[in-house]
Amino acid sequence: MNKLPKFAIALEYDGKQAPLVTAKGHDEIANQILRLAHEADIPIQKDNELALVLDQIDLGDHVPEALYVVIAEILTFAYRLSGKHKDFMDDIQMHSEASAEIPYLHDE
Repeated sequence: MNKLPKFAIALEYDGKQAPLVTAKGHDEIANQILRLAHEADIPIQKDNELALVLDQIDLGDHVPEALYVVIAEILTFAYRLSGKHKDFMDDIQMHSEASAEIPYLHDE
């Protein structure tokens, strides 16, 4: 069985548009994305299937509408972990300029 490389995808959400793919990479670049996320206290979600889908999106492109619900669930979970859930929900409703980044990790 072929082992897939480790890869990570970072998303940014500003409350106005669909989440944006801001960084992605395999192996060493994935490690750098994850290190930067840890240093910035950005939540990391490990989801192999979602990471495989997100890896197909070009850097600088927005997440397609088909993924909105799953990404919203993950963002909500991340904001709950950070204690910013109410702020996040307000941002969604008011389309404020709040920003969130969440790297997605694939590591098999």
